[in-house]
Amino acid sequence: MTDINITELDAASSDFASQLLKLLAWNETEDLDVHRQVLVIIHDVRTDGDQAVINYTNRFDQRKVTAAAELELSAGDLQAAFASIPQEQAQALTVAAERIRAYAEHQKLQSWDYTEADGTVLGQKITPLDRVGLYVPGGKAAYPSSVLMNAIPAKVAGVGELIMVVPAPKGELNPLVLAAAYLAGVDRVFTIGGAQAVAALAYGTETIPAVAKIVGPGNIYVATAKKLVFGQVGIDMIAGPSEILIICDGKTNPDWIAMDLFSQAEHDENAQAILICPDETYLADVKRSINNLLPTMERAEIIRTSLTNRGALIKVNDLRQAAEVANTIAPEHLELSVADPESLIEQIKHAGAVFMGRYTAEALGDYCAGPNHVLPTSSTARYSSPLGVYDFQKRTSLINCSLAGARELGKTASVLARGESLTAHARSAEFRLNANS
Repeated sequence: MTDINITELDAASSDFASQLLKLLAWNETEDLDVHRQVLVIIHDVRTDGDQAVINYTNRFDQRKVTAAAELELSAGDLQAAFASIPQEQAQALTVAAERIRAYAEHQKLQSWDYTEADGTVLGQKITPLDRVGLYVPGGKAAYPSSVLMNAIPAKVAGVGELIMVVPAPKGELNPLVLAAAYLAGVDRVFTIGGAQAVAALAYGTETIPAVAKIVGPGNIYVATAKKLVFGQVGIDMIAGPSEILIICDGKTNPDWIAMDLFSQAEHDENAQAILICPDETYLADVKRSINNLLPTMERAEIIRTSLTNRGALIKVNDLRQAAEVANTIAPEHLELSVADPESLIEQIKHAGAVFMGRYTAEALGDYCAGPNHVLPTSSTARYSSPLGVYDFQKRTSLINCSLAGARELGKTASVLARGESLTAHARSAEFRLNANS
């Protein structure tokens, strides 16, 4: 097997900025044909409800469903799936669920208020979403960890009802996914997928209830459908390819770093894995490890394509410059494989999740560390955050004016409203200026 031709950059080069920009570029061209197909599917589901969902499910998943009731799994089905998996897997799922739930408990927003001197009370009320939809890929793809990461924060937030949709090609379902749904407390599960599932969750059918928000990963049809129903419902994010950026001081076992790069590169050919280090000799050592370990990997060709097309080894002057480059990249996952990660983290402004120290492999975060693995990609960590309990809670402002407060605020509101030529606003406030208790 030939060596990987991975991009090597030097931050000292005069054209480094443009080279980095080119490396990071991710142009997921809008597929107009997919867009048109999804629009038709959404229209059909809105118009024909259950029947459209049944028709598309039979067509795309090669099933023979005759009634919508056949699409729903029972609570007993989920419990049976959990009971059917090997004890080792059941234990691992349980540990992961407990850790994710414990972390999520710390994220809950609380209602608050305060009283001003004149007796006016201002505050904020926190309310969970009534109903949330969770999309889970089906078929050969089995992502029980995604079920836990999406469902548990929703339940901790107090979401009234959590509806999961998962396709069942040829009627096949993955017991691990259903077991995770059981552990996470998913309320209802429908065996549907694709754009038709997203449309059903967004608009509702005779059998499938409409939700307030849709979360969870999916293919291009699912992602496109989520974009198109946004506004009717909320969505979590439109995720790009998986990313890992590692800053290393050159002291970590190079085999560890190579495998950490592989851990994201194996997701798909468009995933991005980058190493930054001030030690040029160490970068060469990691490159050697990459080529030595690659033949041992089950997904070697995917890793090879990912590292060849979008991977990089970047030489910097020092760790301070490494942090600057990291902030420019704003990665989904950032490993600080250095002697003093606590000091380096102070220089990091933009990252979805940071894994600190030599022993903290990014893979731990994917499954069981506790923090959510649904993270901003494609440099969107510059302005967005990981999925969390707060994504399933709403904030409502509270204002309760005392008589004195209404009089004083009314004067200010009147002046500003008349300045905007909104006299009804002004008079509404003015009517209360001379109110009696």
